[in-house]
Amino acid sequence: MTTRPSSHVYPSAYAAVDLGATSGRVMLGRVGRGHLDLTEVQRFDNTPLHLADGLHWNITALFQSTLDGLRAAGAVADIASIGIDTWAVDYGLLDTDGTLIGPPYHYRDSRTAPVADDLAESLGARELYRITGLQHLPFNTIFQIAAHRRTAAFDNADKLLLIPDLLTNWLTGTLGTEETNASTTGLFDASSATWSPHLLQRLGVRPSLLPPLRRPGDDAGTLLPHVAAATSLPDSTPLTAVASHDTASAVAAVPAQDDHFAYISCGTWSLAGLELDTPVLTEASRQANFTNERGVDGTIRYLRNIMGLWLLEECRRAWHDQGLPTHLSGLLTASERAEPFASVIDPDDPSFLAPGDMPHRIRDFCRQRGQRVPTSQGAVVRCILESLALAHRTVFSEAAALARRTITRIHLVGGGSRNALLCQLTADATGLPVTAGPAEATAIGNVLVQARAAGAVSDLAHMRTLIADTQALREYTPRGRQADWDAAASRLRP
Repeated sequence: MTTRPSSHVYPSAYAAVDLGATSGRVMLGRVGRGHLDLTEVQRFDNTPLHLADGLHWNITALFQSTLDGLRAAGAVADIASIGIDTWAVDYGLLDTDGTLIGPPYHYRDSRTAPVADDLAESLGARELYRITGLQHLPFNTIFQIAAHRRTAAFDNADKLLLIPDLLTNWLTGTLGTEETNASTTGLFDASSATWSPHLLQRLGVRPSLLPPLRRPGDDAGTLLPHVAAATSLPDSTPLTAVASHDTASAVAAVPAQDDHFAYISCGTWSLAGLELDTPVLTEASRQANFTNERGVDGTIRYLRNIMGLWLLEECRRAWHDQGLPTHLSGLLTASERAEPFASVIDPDDPSFLAPGDMPHRIRDFCRQRGQRVPTSQGAVVRCILESLALAHRTVFSEAAALARRTITRIHLVGGGSRNALLCQLTADATGLPVTAGPAEATAIGNVLVQARAAGAVSDLAHMRTLIADTQALREYTPRGRQADWDAAASRLRP
């Protein structure tokens, strides 16, 4: 739920540009003693481009929407600073004049599929994990580069900028790569927190292609004159490097009060894991396909990417095209009435990655594995939500063992925290209490890193206490029998 400003007077307002895989928005945050208010100023679609050479982001449209949102934010508040977060791994290439060479590829583009496994084998999967600590995903930046190199575009590139850093460059003219996003690339050394010279050499990428690293809270410049004119903001308005990977911002906004928590940043993806002080780079961790990514203050987000509510949104898109009902509340009501555990899927099966007819692919998955085929919309939604809860259960069981960490509570943040059935099913499946919220965790994390850079909050613990004290949270207690979840999970074993 988006919170609205109270009647309090605040000395500072922070603009959070929060771009997700399907939509973006500009949020306005006000932070004061015991107060954290968030207002959505402008929301806009993020629609990919299907071009002759593949799937791309419409980055210029996103930039224009960002400018429009910043202008709207400046019309209602004095902006103390701006922060940008987006999804990870994707990038734009700039030539020597600083001009973008073509629209950035979308991580769901299929061009990486033929090269990812071959490159991992060539570099040595164990060595690659020992250096980067990353879950093997075919769209990691290192594999995108492998598919992109030896093209004219790549040959002419002077700089590679991840999406939030590209937008920052267009706003301020500065060059840098924020480290929480850098840590998702497969080119970042998880132990030294630097670009890996070894991997760059093996990949044939010159070090100068990658800009210097920034940390959350670092200064990222002030608005260029033409940007100031387009937004009606002063050209002295600063940009602050936030945790520019949206998951890192979301995890910074987890309202945890001790170290024994697990988190799920739930939206298009379910990013489920633990917050650690040091990476887990063991062979067992690699085999379990866990990732070690940077968080605020050098923390490690030890997690696994799970295909999240993308499954449900793609079903809704297909049903819309078929003229069927797509209102979320009605679908969730129907799913609550559907038979429990009738069928389950592996959300991370490769067949679910690309856009397309998701209900058909879910039915095919169940049919091929001898399960009951969900035919009604309610049965399909129930299948998705129970399968996500099962995936959460598996991740936390394995993460706790590999990191030698006891989990006493799960914090589920992001848009998925509004899905009461998913929250309850996650509590049921894991046998752990679930605290749901804040729904706007990514924007809140973005705002609070800016506020901390300005001295309005002190540290990560203070940020989290402020969130727990000011945001609407909901508690879910486990119910039902673990034996039922055990039986459902057994259907997915080889």
